[in-house]
Amino acid sequence: MSKVAIIYHSGYGHTKKQAEAVQTGALAAGAIVDLIAIDAEGNIGDADWAALKASDAIVFGSPTYMGNVSWQFKKFADASSKPWFAQEWKDKIAGGFTNSASMNGDKLSTLHTMFTLAMQHSMVWVGTGLMAANSKAAQRNDINYVGSFAGLMAQSPSDSTPEEGPLPGDLETAKLFGKRIAETADRVKK
Repeated sequence: MSKVAIIYHSGYGHTKKQAEAVQTGALAAGAIVDLIAIDAEGNIGDADWAALKASDAIVFGSPTYMGNVSWQFKKFADASSKPWFAQEWKDKIAGGFTNSASMNGDKLSTLHTMFTLAMQHSMVWVGTGLMAANSKAAQRNDINYVGSFAGLMAQSPSDSTPEEGPLPGDLETAKLFGKRIAETADRVKK
């Protein structure tokens, strides 16, 4: 049984909803999951740092603001230099997710920031492993409709509440991503 830590910042609740869906998928795969919210000031507690250290996998999450991670997530990333110096996260499974108002919204830049953070920590990055819904018959609520392979992407209209977005297909994609992370961590752990 793997231990998965999901560390995320959510400005308005949409990314939190995405994080909870990733958590649901990881739990369905039998993982023990720590859901860690970065607060509005960009901080996490000592117990959260300990949970990250004890995990087999760390999944990073942030909304995409102005083409990159939120400043709160960036503050957390910069603060991770202490575990980086000791290489505490080396060989842990890593993945990332993001949400923005636009279908594109430069979400890949956000995932690249998370990927670079994971590489700095000598982690092993895992993408979605899901084919994109890109046929003429594709519907907005299909699995991986946003079409990301590098990490999990979701879209929530700018005027939607967290109850309205992300849409069910994006949340189902998040569950499958969480399951993949947990299963990959299990395989690597053995």
